[in-house]
Amino acid sequence: MIRHYAMISGILATAGMGAPAFALGPTESLRPAPRAPQAVLAAVAPVAQEPAAEAGGGDAGLRAWVKDFRPRALQQGIDPDVFDRALDTVSYDPEVIRRDRNQSEFTKTIWDYLDTATSDLRVQNGQKALAQWQRTLEEIEAEYGVEKEVVTAIWGLESAYGSFRGGDRVLDSLATLAYDARRAEFFEGELLDALRILQAGDTDADQLRGSWAGAMGHTQFMPSSFHAHAVDWDGDGRRDIWGDDPSDALASTAAYLKHFGWTEGQPWGIEVALPEGFDYLLADRAVTKTPAEWADLGVTALEGGPVADHGPASILLPAGAAGAAFMIFPNFAVIERYNTADAYVIGVGHLADRIGGAGEIQQDWPREDRALSFDERIELQTLLTEAGFDTQKIDAKIGPLTVNAVRSYQKSEGIAPDGYASPRLLARLRAE
Repeated sequence: MIRHYAMISGILATAGMGAPAFALGPTESLRPAPRAPQAVLAAVAPVAQEPAAEAGGGDAGLRAWVKDFRPRALQQGIDPDVFDRALDTVSYDPEVIRRDRNQSEFTKTIWDYLDTATSDLRVQNGQKALAQWQRTLEEIEAEYGVEKEVVTAIWGLESAYGSFRGGDRVLDSLATLAYDARRAEFFEGELLDALRILQAGDTDADQLRGSWAGAMGHTQFMPSSFHAHAVDWDGDGRRDIWGDDPSDALASTAAYLKHFGWTEGQPWGIEVALPEGFDYLLADRAVTKTPAEWADLGVTALEGGPVADHGPASILLPAGAAGAAFMIFPNFAVIERYNTADAYVIGVGHLADRIGGAGEIQQDWPREDRALSFDERIELQTLLTEAGFDTQKIDAKIGPLTVNAVRSYQKSEGIAPDGYASPRLLARLRAE
């Protein structure tokens, strides 16, 4: 969760309004999974480095690393007995390294993602989960000002309402990843926070389980996020996000969103209709206007008329001009603190709306499209740059720089400058 290296994958790239791709584990949270705090949508190619075990590491190397790590941990306030009990039996997990290194090239469009994330079954299960825990969720909503449907939707996408909380030993995973050294500083910090969880008595080492990357519990907190934001909602003296009772996890999620500025009563976004001749350069997160100002430009609610005034808003076109359009409000950015992928935020928001009784997204998606592969994104950036529309980097990341280059190219060609990096756009560049 939580801007959390939530990692069911590797360093992902920014997709902006380009063709998105997602990592979806079959028994893990339905989360497009960034491997680094600023990562969002596109997939990456496998990293050509040897796992530490193949380079002569494994358990022996990890044991040596733990011995070296001990004084650093103690300097950070970890009790010696806590450290020794927790890490004396820690094991190197080559599967963690394999999964971290060898990311498959996931290619799932936003509509395919949403078909699963907000399916009728997930909506029905969400309504059942909300009904089962309604009193708790209503009390959490009253305390933190975060709507119960939103908390339930995050729970639904992170662990299928508690069904898939993760069974990997978090200490093994984090120690393995810290020892691996590619992102040692980050994972040493997470391991220290995991040790602080044990030191505080919130759980024990055997129960400290989660995803292979260390995300834990019903709503998949990384240890650092747990340390900063978890709460003891049921008052039993422990912040327990792992057990069958989800109360602490749900309250912790609401506390997290409140901390980052959730506005009660403000939607994440609203599906809108764009007028003929709309200036697609305005569909930019940096461009904000009031709903009334957008209405003056012809941007209306689907049923006509201006959108209610929920504050400054931007227009988001996650699949370009041919897909659904949304007017998004500051709460969109708050959900991004949980996961930076646009598709995830839309998934949470739309699932919350549907759990609350709203209908499906009404506008069509360009379902004839597919997500660009890693090699195709490299080719797209190369061709754009060669044509005089510099993407600044050739890295397969369809982020703001590449989106701006796409827009500039589209303008020069007299086509809608929506920044959407589609297969059709690539084919047009190839033909020149």
